[in-house]
Amino acid sequence: MRIQSLLLASTLFISASAAEPQNGTGETDGYRLVWQDLFDKGTLDPMRWEIEVNGDGGGNNELQYYTDREENVRVGDDGQGNGCLILTARRESYKGKSFTSGRIISKNLTVFTHGKLEAAIRLPKTANGLWPAFWAMGNDIDQVGWPRCGEIDIVEMGHQDAFGKGTQERYFNGACHWGSGWPNPSYARHSTWPYSLQDGEFHIFTLIWDANTIEMYVDRDKYPESGPYYKMDIPDNKPSDESYPGNYFHKDNFILFNLAVGGNFPGIYNASGVTALNDDNGDEASMYVNYVKIYQKGDASESFWSAIPGDKEAGIDDVTDEAAAPAIRVEGRTATCEGAEISAYSADGALVGVGRHSLDLSSLAAGLYLLTAPGIPAVKIVLN
Repeated sequence: MRIQSLLLASTLFISASAAEPQNGTGETDGYRLVWQDLFDKGTLDPMRWEIEVNGDGGGNNELQYYTDREENVRVGDDGQGNGCLILTARRESYKGKSFTSGRIISKNLTVFTHGKLEAAIRLPKTANGLWPAFWAMGNDIDQVGWPRCGEIDIVEMGHQDAFGKGTQERYFNGACHWGSGWPNPSYARHSTWPYSLQDGEFHIFTLIWDANTIEMYVDRDKYPESGPYYKMDIPDNKPSDESYPGNYFHKDNFILFNLAVGGNFPGIYNASGVTALNDDNGDEASMYVNYVKIYQKGDASESFWSAIPGDKEAGIDDVTDEAAAPAIRVEGRTATCEGAEISAYSADGALVGVGRHSLDLSSLAAGLYLLTAPGIPAVKIVLN
């Protein structure tokens, strides 16, 4: 596996100095950092993230309208010197909904198969009615739909089961969903943590995903010996059994962050039931993400692609030696690959160019393309 990341656009930024360390769990157990977004640049990078805009309820009867307004989605200081992604839920009338909020995804922009994915998140007080989540889904969702794409929920909070127990700040879950249709197979594990995860501090949620298992951890930076709060085996595929999870969790996934209001998870379906947004907080609350990181080992089962490289502040290294083998490289509108024929394909799979050693891309329209060469990892590029 070789990391293929192309710098397609660059902007000069001055990174904010963060009050909170952004180290994460680090390069442990053979994992090396391959990509990160520290959210220190003052704006959300459109080459890394898409802001979703819709009021369709997310398939869960959610009450919010997701917007791309700064009131709901922005990158900025959290008031404590940390550059963060800030998703804000607000009680307001907007396009037929009683609430607005934010959701971002990395679909077709940053995707990976297997590795360690983690984020440092400061969660809002969820009781009652807020539903923050950090999760991943198969990047083929537009082709195969849900749940066939597979879904990995790393952390969700705000479940209705916590309301009567007074455990809203400690009760959370990890889950996976998959299958060929509805109702879909799923496996969820709920945990009641020994301390609050809504205490105004950042907590690190980690997914460790390899060819055999999916595991999830909380605060492993502070408690490295702690066990997983979620574990599911996903061994070799069994193509004849469409309900088998191994058929759905060995392919590229993209990353999602969102802050939902109401819906099936909290079991709240009307605005009056949402008490988390109230006079005391000005009818709004935010979820803060200090950073998100991807680590990999360089195993043959892994893959990674990003439209642009991750932030370099932590000294990201490739997990393989790029100089040791031929590769497709792009500079401007020219692709080169020593000793090989290069083919270019459009997003719909049409062959749009062929060149020996070098391929001129200047005649191609703006859009997503795949560059291939015999025996060499393919490269996705976005031409502007």
